This record gives sequence, C-alpha cells and structure tokens, in this order.
Amino acid sequence: MKKKENLTDFKDDIIGWEVHEYEKHERSRPWYFIAVSIAFLLLLYSFFTSNFLFAFIIVLASLVFVMYEGQIPGIVKISLTDEGVVVGRKFYDYDEIKNFTVIYKPRLETKNIYFEFKNVFRHRLSVPLEKMDPIVIRENLLKYLPENHERTDPPLSEGLAKLFKL
Repeated sequence: MKKKENLTDFKDDIIGWEVHEYEKHERSRPWYFIAVSIAFLLLLYSFFTSNFLFAFIIVLASLVFVMYEGQIPGIVKISLTDEGVVVGRKFYDYDEIKNFTVIYKPRLETKNIYFEFKNVFRHRLSVPLEKMDPIVIRENLLKYLPENHERTDPPLSEGLAKLFKL
C-alpha cells in the first residue's frame, strides 16, 4: 500500500513564519450592544417583509460569530518553498497563482502579502507578514511570480473588517 504524501514536506523551505489563524479584536460593551441591536432590527425587518431566508442567514451568522468569539485563534505556519506557498496544511502551487502584492503601510498597521489566483472563483489569499521583512519576502517571490503593481492599498473588505472589528 502506498503511503500518503505529507503536503507540507517540501525540498526547500525558503522562508517560514507563524501567524495567528485570524485577528482577534478587543471589543467594548457598546460594540456588542450595537451589534445585537442591528441583528435584532434586521430580524424584525426580515419577518415584516416575510423574507425568512434572510432571517435564517442572520441567525446563522450570529451563531457563527458567537462560536468564534469564545475561541482563541490558532497558530498557522506559513512557508514559501521552491514549488509554492504552504499555509497551514494547504499547499498553493505557484502555477495556480496569478500574481502577488506586498503591502507594507505602518501607519495603517498593514503588513500583508496578497496572492491573486488564476481561477476567478478562488478568493484572494491574504497572509500577514507579522515580524518578517517585506523586502526579503518580495525578492524571494519575484523569482517565481509576477508582482501586481496596481494594488497599493489593502482591499476594501479588509479595511471594513478592521473598522467594524469583525
């Protein structure tokens, strides 16, 4: 019987670091009060308009939020190899990635790599750099991928998530 290959075992780990699975925000009591009020108002609206699917989505999103709120984010290992990018147990081959962007803006507390995929149905991959040197990361990625010079700011979705502490 053939042994299953470990996806994270590659010949050459060029650079590796660890990050939190997701960013955990500190939220105040007023934030929770506003969030519950908005959810309640949306539920009322959905019942008055007989949109029960919307009500189900609001309840489901609230349950997911409550589940994640009590958890501590796990640690994920990031590796740049000579074959692709490893994020935790997932491997992304350089052939699947269209381009990358390194955004380093200390004033906005942003220090991330963004990978865009060739497949339009795949969402952009955002990887925090934390204490890594963005110049070294960029120089290593340029050996394998083109850089997207058009993206100069973090995506709007990340800015809104940070603003609303989601």
